[in-house]
Amino acid sequence: MVQLTRIYTRGGDKGDTSLGDGSRVPKDDLRVDAYGTVDEANGTIGLVRLYCTELPDLDAMLNRIQNDLFDLGADLCVPGGSHKDEGALRIVQSQIDRLEAEIDAMNDRLSPLQSFVLPGGEPAAAHLHLARTVVRRAERLLCALAREETVNPLAIAYLNRLSDHLFVAARHANKDGTRDVLWVPGGNR
Repeated sequence: MVQLTRIYTRGGDKGDTSLGDGSRVPKDDLRVDAYGTVDEANGTIGLVRLYCTELPDLDAMLNRIQNDLFDLGADLCVPGGSHKDEGALRIVQSQIDRLEAEIDAMNDRLSPLQSFVLPGGEPAAAHLHLARTVVRRAERLLCALAREETVNPLAIAYLNRLSDHLFVAARHANKDGTRDVLWVPGGNR
């Protein structure tokens, strides 16, 4: 269990921060940017949950995802990246499998798309689309980091699947797609 008795340390006042292994890096380090963006995605999902009072199944999924995103942040803040690193909290395949099962269950209730979906519709859906775009940014940053350093490949897979999950969840929140806002190509010409 984590116990925080003091919130500020002054350790980052000069523009650097500690990673989970104790090493110090600049606050704009690509690794810090990646797990900071994961944290931003988590905050955005927290906003979505404010609109899920009528969707307890979705709220429960998002609660699990928020916990997974803390696991992912813990994974990313400790360099090494092997999902087999002893003692390090790493994203594992079962977390990805759960996302896939939830995607399939939600998607079974949806009719096939006839166009791309614009962010909008119900408030929960609009916020889910925003969360999806933040997750995609985190994924891009993690891919860039993986070109320079070892990263748990399951962390990248998790973010990729999560963006799909959030898309399907947005359709679910849009009354199982009936409130989706569809793109009309060239509609404003």
